[in-house]
Amino acid sequence: MKLTEDNESRIIEMAWEDRTPFEAIEHQFGLTETQVIHFMRTKLKASSFRLWRSRVSGRKTKHLRLRSNKVNRAYCATQYKHR
Repeated sequence: MKLTEDNESRIIEMAWEDRTPFEAIEHQFGLTETQVIHFMRTKLKASSFRLWRSRVSGRKTKHLRLRSNKVNRAYCATQYKHR
């Protein structure tokens, strides 16, 4: 699948978001968690990739099966509000 620049930017944004699970990226763009990791490795600077990996590794909100059922949205309630 050939991704547009906008789609690549959105995947990176979703990967950085704490509450957006890898499954949402797979549903929207067809990339598995492993493919997202590879994608991020190729698109980010090495230091940014290491920071991202340490941030998302083991984070329960990045995996639906680990997520509490109390989390029923993919983003923070204030994330998309106009200020």
